[in-house]
Amino acid sequence: MRLLIVSNRLPFTVIEKEGELELVKSSGGLVTGLSDYLDSLKDSSFTPLEHLWIGWPGVTVKEKYQRRLRRKTIKEYNCSPVFIPEKEMDNFYHGFCNKTIWPLFHCFPIYAEFNENLWNYYKQVNEFFCEAICKILKSDDILWIHDYHLLLLPKLIREKRPESLIGFFLHIPFPPYEIYRLLPKKWRTEILEGLLGADLIGFHTIDYTQSFLRCVLRISGLEHNLGSLTLNNRILRADTFPMGIHYKKFYAAATDPDVQKEKDEFARILMNTKTILSVDRLDYTKGIINRLEGYELFLEENPHWHNKITLLLIVVPSRIGVERYQRIKIKIDEFIGKINGRFGNVGWTPIQYQYKHIPFKQLVALYNVADIALISPLRDGMNLVAKEYIASQSDKKGVLILSEMAGAAKELGEAIIINPNHKQEIAQAIKDALSMSIKEQTRRIKIMQKRLSDYDVIRWAGDFISELLDLNKQKMTRMTKLLSHLEKEQIIKDFKTSNSRIIFLDYDGTLVPLTDKPQRSKPDNRLLKLLRILSEYPDTEVVLVSGRDKSTLKKWFGKLDISLSAEHGVWIKEKNKDWLLLKPVSADWKSKLYPLLKLAVDRLPASFIEEKEFSLVWHYRKSDPELASIRAKELIDDLISLTANIDVQILSGEKVIEIKSAGINKGVIATHFISNKNYEFILAIGDDATDEDMFKVLPQKAYSVTVGISSSFARYNIYDYKEVRRFITELVTG
Repeated sequence: MRLLIVSNRLPFTVIEKEGELELVKSSGGLVTGLSDYLDSLKDSSFTPLEHLWIGWPGVTVKEKYQRRLRRKTIKEYNCSPVFIPEKEMDNFYHGFCNKTIWPLFHCFPIYAEFNENLWNYYKQVNEFFCEAICKILKSDDILWIHDYHLLLLPKLIREKRPESLIGFFLHIPFPPYEIYRLLPKKWRTEILEGLLGADLIGFHTIDYTQSFLRCVLRISGLEHNLGSLTLNNRILRADTFPMGIHYKKFYAAATDPDVQKEKDEFARILMNTKTILSVDRLDYTKGIINRLEGYELFLEENPHWHNKITLLLIVVPSRIGVERYQRIKIKIDEFIGKINGRFGNVGWTPIQYQYKHIPFKQLVALYNVADIALISPLRDGMNLVAKEYIASQSDKKGVLILSEMAGAAKELGEAIIINPNHKQEIAQAIKDALSMSIKEQTRRIKIMQKRLSDYDVIRWAGDFISELLDLNKQKMTRMTKLLSHLEKEQIIKDFKTSNSRIIFLDYDGTLVPLTDKPQRSKPDNRLLKLLRILSEYPDTEVVLVSGRDKSTLKKWFGKLDISLSAEHGVWIKEKNKDWLLLKPVSADWKSKLYPLLKLAVDRLPASFIEEKEFSLVWHYRKSDPELASIRAKELIDDLISLTANIDVQILSGEKVIEIKSAGINKGVIATHFISNKNYEFILAIGDDATDEDMFKVLPQKAYSVTVGISSSFARYNIYDYKEVRRFITELVTG
């Protein structure tokens, strides 16, 4: 078993120097976190998990160097490069990824561009990745795909390798539906379908998970059960995994002699002033201007802190050459100059500013020397800087001011949590942080450090992989119940050699697909012919057990020599006999409950009522899925309350709620038939909760099959109604 990690970038960048290829290690939260996890696997006491990292090498590599580079990367880094032409990569990364997905998912729709050409490049590069992966993917590999660059990839892999075990993790926020829907219909649908190709989809916070599930409901109409979704006979799950850091590395580094030297040097430069540290990549989502405005307001309102405090602002270069980012840098430079010019003097500079990448040991020294960390992004998937700052406080001192818009705020509740859009809150938070006692600082730091230590990056990745493997075990369990070729042959053999046979068949969802309106499920000629052949097989009784009303069943199937059961067992019509009630039932309750269903129709557009003699059905398949989910729950609650003293049963099915007289079900019908004759061969096929009553009462020797992969009392599962038809055809012709 191998772990295949797939990301846009490999953990290094290729640099060509005089015909030689040099690999320079990359930085960044994703690369660092995954590298720490992979290193931990090497040191594991268990059998090491072999891994391979797949991604773009950071540059367009000439064809004559590609084979050599692949050998080098596999040998030195366990990496396999995906080679992409320069034009395609530029339009993919600087185009759709960072001009559409990045701003939209961070809730900056004003910056988002909707360019069809860029979308096509995005699709093309995802297909490049798919092609490269499929060349090396083995049947028992674990495939873990990362981030917004590759949203389409899970489905592309699933289409080529249906049995693959695929995980996906999104490292940026997933936007609310109101933002996500700004994408053109085709794009937003394809992106969701792409993600739904995975078995497990991970997000940093519960908010992002819920936003994703809501978009799936609103756009694809799929409802979830505690994060689990059923799609195309697969069960997949969306779940929350807040990414951690390598806590021990940061905590231990704080006492490293080299770090201590750096710390002493910073202390000398800062001249014992109180220090506020701000470390961010250059990006409009980070809210750097907002925090400068907050700091400026603090200096205005607290002149007694002049000459006693310094904001150390570190901005890491990002997307150099992109015009919008260069405009942000110019604005930051101007704002810093304004503040320093307004408040500074010969002996004091309010803001110390550096525009560069900071090496690890220097960074830890800065974390350790800073009295306050000011982390105030306008929107951030997680923000590991906040966690790194807390982990680096070996002396248990320091105050974290953290934006509520950062994913990390969900875990670091002991920080001073602010709204980054409100400069008054930022100014007040700085003031509160400066006045916080050492005892209170220590109390808060200890709690946060314990939390970060317990759930570090290794635990994060391990939990994701464990849940993915657990899902695979569940899938394997379900697969064992799928009707196999050998089992089909055995059933067919028993069918042929038996002297008496009875077959119970559900209709909707079993012999025909579920439709928006019941009347659209009229049987086609091929189905009628198949049922006729089955019914004419010697010594074979066919019973169609449906929720349909008796007039519809008679109209559709009255010419066939089969038995019919309507309204889930209320009515029964045996061959060559008239309809009869299996037991006395009353429909007096209908007049009391009909107004309630009528109210539900009025409150939910596109829903409707289907009335039968002894049941009422509320259909809402075509209604707005989110509102329908709410109205359905409300209706069930009201029905349960009103029917407490009425002899009725409430059934919740696939986009329907049915109320019928109690005491009659498909199990009663099945018992009625099999108790009258000792059949040697019994087969029952159905697809929903009403069929479970039938499966429960069948004798042990009977064969029972449920349509779909859900849990069932049936012995076997079968994929869909098409498979059911093929199976019945094989039964009579095989």
